[in-house]
Amino acid sequence: MQKTKKFSFGRFFLLIGKILISSVIFSVLLVAIYTVVHPPITPLMLIRPIEGIFSGKFVGINRDWKSFDEISPFVFRAVIGAEDGKFMKHDGFDWNAIKRARRVNAMRKGKRLIGASTISMQTSKNVFLWPGRNYVRKALEAYFTVLIEAIWGKKRILEIYVNSIEWGNGIYGVEAASQEYFNKSASELTKSEAALLAAVLPNPRKWSPAKPTPYIKKRARSIQGRMGVAIPK
Repeated sequence: MQKTKKFSFGRFFLLIGKILISSVIFSVLLVAIYTVVHPPITPLMLIRPIEGIFSGKFVGINRDWKSFDEISPFVFRAVIGAEDGKFMKHDGFDWNAIKRARRVNAMRKGKRLIGASTISMQTSKNVFLWPGRNYVRKALEAYFTVLIEAIWGKKRILEIYVNSIEWGNGIYGVEAASQEYFNKSASELTKSEAALLAAVLPNPRKWSPAKPTPYIKKRARSIQGRMGVAIPK
């Protein structure tokens, strides 16, 4: 008669340990692969069509990958100026911005919270994770941020960022956005056009670079004034 195995905490924790180690190995290998292979799709690209099915406004995926050297330098300067002025200096986290956000958010209970995500953190979220603000996702975001900073470096992070972010309904990456809004390749974008693209990033499904509101025009002018930042070579 076969004996029933009794529950063992030791066996349970051994299983959990194996799962964690396997997850770490898989994540490191995936980040390493993406050093030379372009991420084919992101979680958000899968989520949006599903949302569209339930809302009755289905959208596809419009994306055309371009390498770093095929994109206007103005684009990189614009997104750094708009989203993360210390991108070239930090290790993936802007600790001063994080402290400031915590202090401000503590006083804004019930109101819209401000964030302190760097471009590296946004890239981690966009490529590997799902939208949301829960602690599990934020912890994973921090973990992947450390990995991509160590393995990819600034140039690859920036390249993947501008090729993966949402720039409108069903529009992902700067090439698709450039063609949609300005009828030209991302390599031909001017300083003002790049600034307009960066200006709508906080809410790209609400605002359009091709039809900027007074607020977006003002924000784009402000971004142009911050586009003297250094970019990776």
